[in-house]
Amino acid sequence: MKNIHERVIEAPVQSVAGLLNNLGQPEDRLWPSEKWVPMVMDRPLAVGAAGGHGEIRYRVTEFEPGKRVRFAFHPKSGIDGTHEMTLVALGKRRCRLRHEFHGRPTGFMRILLPLVVIHLHNALLEDLLDNAQRAATGAVAKPATWSWWVRLWHWIVERPMVKAHQANMAFARR
Repeated sequence: MKNIHERVIEAPVQSVAGLLNNLGQPEDRLWPSEKWVPMVMDRPLAVGAAGGHGEIRYRVTEFEPGKRVRFAFHPKSGIDGTHEMTLVALGKRRCRLRHEFHGRPTGFMRILLPLVVIHLHNALLEDLLDNAQRAATGAVAKPATWSWWVRLWHWIVERPMVKAHQANMAFARR
């Protein structure tokens, strides 16, 4: 299975590079943690860093700061494959942020991926691209919207985990 999401952003590549470098860190402004379970890595992005979001676990296999990060899924995630974020300049004032997923579902994920997970994945990635565009330009002309299917499954699966994470973070700040 191959799945690609990308956005051309009307901003210099440098304005997005820092967002990519902080992925999975406490200061991460790229991952849409306000709506989705946060991506958390065990250390700053570097080859060997491990983490994930929710039950989906992976590790960094390649990293070029400000340009590219590739993750390999942990076998227990039910996906045999990789996902990668790349950032390329398209001149001095434009860049493209791209996410590519290449994988084969295994075990129970063969049922979950096409029915539920890929729809949540697609919505999450569009929210992430909105965050990149908003951080780099100050606005998003047409923010992503969720289908009724995504809203339903987000309410069932993601929302309780997001609320629990937000409560834990608020408690930790005390």
